Amino acid sequence: MTATTSRKAASRQGAVPVETEPNPLPQYSRRRILGTWAVAALPMAALAWIVAPLLHSRLEGPSAWPRAILLCLTAGMIWQFVFVMIAVCREQGTLRWSVLKEALWLRAPRSPRTGRRGGRLWWILVPCILLVAAKEALPKIPAPVDRDQGLFLQSVAGQEFFAGNWLWFAVIVTMMIFNTVLGEELLFRGLLLPRMRGAFGKWDWLVNGVLFGIYHLHLPWSIPANTLDTFFISWPASRYRSALIGICVHSVQTVIFTGLLLALVLR
Repeated sequence: MTATTSRKAASRQGAVPVETEPNPLPQYSRRRILGTWAVAALPMAALAWIVAPLLHSRLEGPSAWPRAILLCLTAGMIWQFVFVMIAVCREQGTLRWSVLKEALWLRAPRSPRTGRRGGRLWWILVPCILLVAAKEALPKIPAPVDRDQGLFLQSVAGQEFFAGNWLWFAVIVTMMIFNTVLGEELLFRGLLLPRMRGAFGKWDWLVNGVLFGIYHLHLPWSIPANTLDTFFISWPASRYRSALIGICVHSVQTVIFTGLLLALVLR
């Protein structure tokens, strides 16, 4: 994609590209940024607070609620992936990998001073991961018992449900993959963040992180903690022009949770 093509795409959307890269991406207006946020946040909230209770009433057994909420949240995160693909295809006219990786910043971090990519810049992951881990020690707003996956996994009912249950193990792994790789991170750090500089300038990372925190209407007690991720994920992703930073940092929790869940399934 040429710079001319990018400018034409930006013109069609009524936006001006930011000239910080060889092929600058079209920039979203503030209205479009909020609209994109709503496309992710509102369906997740509706699925968690409206659809899941309705589905729960139609399922049977002590695990009816966990199954209902897991299916709903998984569907919401898959929708986010579908939306990102539609948005990029409309903007770029193709979903070829060579285009996707640039349009969604799925590339190695780039030094803002030298322009070099990868190499020692990957070490930025270490402090980010450590800071996210340290954040877990901070006081948290208690979650409702019936919506706390950790409590369910620790309960007798949860351990009996997952013992040998490969089907639901696969469902949870699918949900987590769409959460940290193909869903939330792809939308907020892959689609939105690269297109926010025109509207918010150097504070694009801060607004992106706040939007990411408030997006968790489906888990409102987690909003403060997820907003804190602004400084550990959104800032380095913006500075080094790489959504892979957020994906890697966010995925550490997924790997740990998957390991704990696998231990229950194998019991």
